[in-house]
Amino acid sequence: MVSAAGEQLGVMPIAQALETARQQEFDLVEVAPDASPPVCRIMDFGKYKYTQARRLKEARKKQTTIQVKEVKMGPKTEKHDFDFKLKHVRRFLEEGHKAKVTVRFKGREMAHTELGWKMLNKMLEATQDIANPENNPRLEGRMLHIILSPKAHN
Repeated sequence: MVSAAGEQLGVMPIAQALETARQQEFDLVEVAPDASPPVCRIMDFGKYKYTQARRLKEARKKQTTIQVKEVKMGPKTEKHDFDFKLKHVRRFLEEGHKAKVTVRFKGREMAHTELGWKMLNKMLEATQDIANPENNPRLEGRMLHIILSPKAHN
C-alpha cells in the first residue's frame, strides 16, 4: 500500500487499509490489481478524476484537425475568377488545410475536357511553391479534381 504522500506503508489487510484511508479522509484506490499482492493507494479519487479530465481537455485544445476545403470552377472560368479561386486555395493551404480543386463540366463541355485539364495544371503551377499534389488529377463522371496538401515547413 502507498500513502497519499507517496510513501510505502507495506502489506496490510484490506480492513486496516480502509480504516487508514478513512482516518486521513481519503479514498482507497486499487492501482495494480494484477500484482501479487495487489497494490492500493490512498488518494482523493474525486480530485484525481478532475485532474485527468482537465489534462484531456488541454490535450484536445492543442490538437488541430485538418479539413479538406473545396474550390469549384468550370472549364470556361475567366482569369479574374480563376485568380480569386487561387487566392482561396492559397489561403486554405497556408492555414494548414488540404484543398480540393474541382472542375465540373456541364452539357457539351464534356467534349472539351482538355480545357479542364489546362485549368488544373494552371492551378498546380500557381501553387507549386506551397503545395504538393496528393494524387494525379482524376476525371470522375463530369468532375475533374485534384487534392493539394500543404508542403511541410522547414
